[in-house]
Amino acid sequence: MYQKLRIWMRSLLRLVVLVAMCIAFVSCANKTELGVEIQGQKYDVIDMHLHPGEWELIPPETQKFLASRFPFPFKLNPDALASSVLTAKGILAELDNAKIVGGLLFAVYAPKTVGICTNEYVISQVKESPGRLWGLASLRVDRWNEDKDQQLAALRQALQQPNMVGIKLAHAHMHFRMDDPRYYGIYEVSAELQKPVYLHTGSSPFPNISLKDAYTNPAYLEDAIKKHPKANFILGHLGYDFIKKEHKHLDVCIRLAKTYKNVYLEPSALGSESGDPDGSKLRKAMKDIKDSGLVERIIYGSDGPQSPGFVKKYLARTIDAMEKSGYTPDEMKMVLSGNFVRVFRVSLP
Repeated sequence: MYQKLRIWMRSLLRLVVLVAMCIAFVSCANKTELGVEIQGQKYDVIDMHLHPGEWELIPPETQKFLASRFPFPFKLNPDALASSVLTAKGILAELDNAKIVGGLLFAVYAPKTVGICTNEYVISQVKESPGRLWGLASLRVDRWNEDKDQQLAALRQALQQPNMVGIKLAHAHMHFRMDDPRYYGIYEVSAELQKPVYLHTGSSPFPNISLKDAYTNPAYLEDAIKKHPKANFILGHLGYDFIKKEHKHLDVCIRLAKTYKNVYLEPSALGSESGDPDGSKLRKAMKDIKDSGLVERIIYGSDGPQSPGFVKKYLARTIDAMEKSGYTPDEMKMVLSGNFVRVFRVSLP
């Protein structure tokens, strides 16, 4: 009896997800224009931090963690929600819902923590909408002493595919130190091909990550930044501590950006409702960066799609933080799309 009920529930939830997606697509189809209106002016927005993926390639412990954050009733059957949201079609529906013109999809190779989203999968998803989606490639580092050359060659090959515009690294998730020179070949590829490298900085709430300073504190990246001036480094999450929910390395990120012209800042996820209910932490980050004269170094990203509606909500919270921090219309344009277009050398859709 229980087994039959479980099968029935799974079928019902899949139907709910399908209906929700259909409603989203119909709604999006009726929208003739993208672009977010702020105080009567329309702004193009690009979200540079989006995660596609395949549920079965996520470790079971992380699956359980992710499912716990899904809204009811989706948490009862998380693979159905994941399969509908973590594809190009699902992500485009989220972007359309937020009136965002384009997005950047991340490949990930962190089999012990957040799982694997292969370069090949990201390339295939970008092809679903090449005018609106771009991709970041990545590589495995867990067998670096044995297959470094093969991994770098695979990274180079992925970066030569259409609309693959940069590199994604997450030292805490991938378990390698930020200051280990054995991995500097990655930055050499970045500099040679002029493909920026995005780096997760700060801690993470996911299971089995490395929490020591050398894996989370962006100060440990300074040697690599200094030695690779032709590679652009994007410091994701601004060194935020997602476990204690506090700014731990924001000052370090700002110092590095003021010191080195090849350092950029990305304030994703730290302003989400769960850890920043009143938006004060995101406002502090945006104000401190503006007060430091570094608006031209901010690249907007949400860390979505997470759950239905997150992409839209995070954009609204970021706009609110900029308005309350005194950003001018030109500064908002830089943050929301202008800096991305310049740094990644792409055209707006």
